[in-house]
Amino acid sequence: MPVNIPATLPAVDLLRNENIFVMDSDRASHQEIRPLKIVILNLMPIKITTETDLIRLLSNTPLQIELDLLQMDSHECKNTPVEHMMTFYKNFDEIRKCNYDGMIITGAPVEHLPFEDVDYWNELTEIFDWAKKHVTSTFFICWAAQAGLYYHYGIPKYMLNKKMFGVFEHHIHNPQNPIFRGFDDVFYVPHSRHTEVRSEDILKVPELTILSESPESGVYMVMARNGREFFVTGHSEYSPLTLDGEYKRDLAKGLPIDLPLNYYQDNNPDLSPQVRWRSHANLLITNWLNYFVYQETPYDLSQIE
Repeated sequence: MPVNIPATLPAVDLLRNENIFVMDSDRASHQEIRPLKIVILNLMPIKITTETDLIRLLSNTPLQIELDLLQMDSHECKNTPVEHMMTFYKNFDEIRKCNYDGMIITGAPVEHLPFEDVDYWNELTEIFDWAKKHVTSTFFICWAAQAGLYYHYGIPKYMLNKKMFGVFEHHIHNPQNPIFRGFDDVFYVPHSRHTEVRSEDILKVPELTILSESPESGVYMVMARNGREFFVTGHSEYSPLTLDGEYKRDLAKGLPIDLPLNYYQDNNPDLSPQVRWRSHANLLITNWLNYFVYQETPYDLSQIE
């Protein structure tokens, strides 16, 4: 799916060097179709890396996407140039009257805090409420998945004894669900988090369905509202070297960090990672866009209910 993004966004050159097809706004303007409108609420500190990871996946299916990037007004971004934020990001007031076919909400490094203590919690929950009426399907990732489950359904998060860090085997509970169309019986997903949600809490809520779990990393994917909401605790969008960067960053800071599990060849950080999640990551986003966004969204976005 060619993604219609500004030609000067850093992700354009990065992804073209990876042989990923992206479409700038000049070329998109000559295609007489309605693109899918997707908004990414980027809560990660290093915005450009996360943008690139997500656009890499969004670019791999056959329909055109018009992408908006959203930031929090109530939080100052300190790790991405101000010029980048001013050029490419919108605030909530600019889009609150808009409707979107799909929305992706990223994780954030704030899991050690109670949800209500996060400085942008009030604004975030306003966006959560807005999305229920203005977005056909919302895809919550990692901390955002935990936050969405807590806010909408009262599911608590729990601190882990040590960081869930590595690439883990996952199993599908309902292979007939279209989100898993084309998946193997076993698939792999990177995780990088200090907290978890537990299946026993989720199973008490009839509106929630656990779609996939891992024997090692626990609940992976939860669905609500017939696919209007997906809560995904892992990071299928991670590039091959993301866990490597996190590991070496924490080592350099002197923080306690174990080697990421099932990641490096022969568990040797001097060797390249063994990438086992890329094909399923692409299939996951393709299936979400096709079966829960494109197939479900009205042609007239004002008709979203």
